[in-house]
Amino acid sequence: MNDRRRPAKPYRRPKKDPVRVLAFEALRAVDERDAYANLVLPPLLRKAREDGGFDARDAALATELVYGTLRWQGTYDEIVAECVDRPLREVDPPVLDVLSLGAHQLLGTRIPTHAAVSATVELARVVLGDGRARFVNAVLRKIAADDLDGWLRRVAPPYDEDPEAHLGVMHAHPRWVVSALWDALGGGRAGIEDLLAADNERPEVTLVARPGRSGADELLAAAGEDRALPGRWSPYAVRLVDGGEPGALDAVREGRAGVQDEGSQLVAMALAGAPVEGADARWLDGCAGPGGKAALLAALAAQRGATLLAAEKQPHRARLVARALAGNPGPYQVVTADGTRPVWRPGSFDRVLVDVPCTGLGALRRRPEARWRRRPADLEGFAPLQRGLLREALAAARVGGVVAYVTCSPHLAETRAVVDDVLKSAGGAEWIDARPLLPDVPGLGDGPDVQLWPHVHGTDAMYLALLRRTG
Repeated sequence: MNDRRRPAKPYRRPKKDPVRVLAFEALRAVDERDAYANLVLPPLLRKAREDGGFDARDAALATELVYGTLRWQGTYDEIVAECVDRPLREVDPPVLDVLSLGAHQLLGTRIPTHAAVSATVELARVVLGDGRARFVNAVLRKIAADDLDGWLRRVAPPYDEDPEAHLGVMHAHPRWVVSALWDALGGGRAGIEDLLAADNERPEVTLVARPGRSGADELLAAAGEDRALPGRWSPYAVRLVDGGEPGALDAVREGRAGVQDEGSQLVAMALAGAPVEGADARWLDGCAGPGGKAALLAALAAQRGATLLAAEKQPHRARLVARALAGNPGPYQVVTADGTRPVWRPGSFDRVLVDVPCTGLGALRRRPEARWRRRPADLEGFAPLQRGLLREALAAARVGGVVAYVTCSPHLAETRAVVDDVLKSAGGAEWIDARPLLPDVPGLGDGPDVQLWPHVHGTDAMYLALLRRTG
């Protein structure tokens, strides 16, 4: 009797793709260690370049795979859930990361379908083994049967039944985040869709020229006219249009310039420009880490002969502040101190900045994983700290001095609600209309506070309230 079974295929060692392996390692770090991609990815890319064989195109693809997968993680989960025979919670996290990477290549990039599937299955063989690679292959082939628009029509709830859930799936944001952003933004459907879409765009790299040490013209010339544009609103800002490598510029390497979102520049400029009564010699940054706003404030203070005290509770972040301020032409001091338990005397400062810890919902373009990591309960954890920091900031200002309350979150519970509560309980302060201090910036609302938006201003969603100490 003849055995007509096909002979077994010889084992083929999986081919290691350095770009996709690096992307997988970054996703695992984000998942396992609650790390942030903007901190994990640069050292991985640097090591890959140093090891050789990893060029600029490889780095760009790895960056797109990591950030794109993280941005759309929740939506890809909904799609994958339709293609597996078990609850998603029963799929091992490393397998889910590989599936999400494959889904992003299929649905969010121009990589051809056959290449996206085969490359992801090879990755699965390398990092998961042959058995689970077969599972990955089967799921990806189901995903590849439709494009992103087709999948969204299948997995997104109808808008008329649940607008927040519909927009959340369509634009890859948790439902509660959509609801919170919509409340803060106000208006109809168009505005919130524009905001959610802006959150999913890759942000520009924006530089700040620190006054007295460098200028925007120097940065523009060094970067080249084809790679850089002036900032939209800040005279110190330069935008690198192709992403660029900030560290390649002398001014950045020497600390005379830095990387800083234009919204962060604007809130520091507004505090520096607010009118104060009497002396203007002592400035305080009460939550200074990692040092971007402090460096700009120190440079502006130096031009007026003022001194900046930069306080940061965490020692490692205080070291970052000291590094950012190194070389500032005017006097400054960096201290490791808790802004809720100040080491300075009350009424000591003419200008005070308090950029409080928050949910970071205003920087989802830069930290896409934060949208899936944050929970509504986080607001309760931040609330006492935010109020305590603002109360102590007001106490630190002298009568006639100015305090800037800043968050990188537009959530109403972290912005106007905090300021209103502190003013009611503490007294001795009044609002200053912040809008005239940003004279060329449109769309600042009814005031007196200011909320910046990615889809309106091209900045992170920074919030600013200016208060004057009255007693």
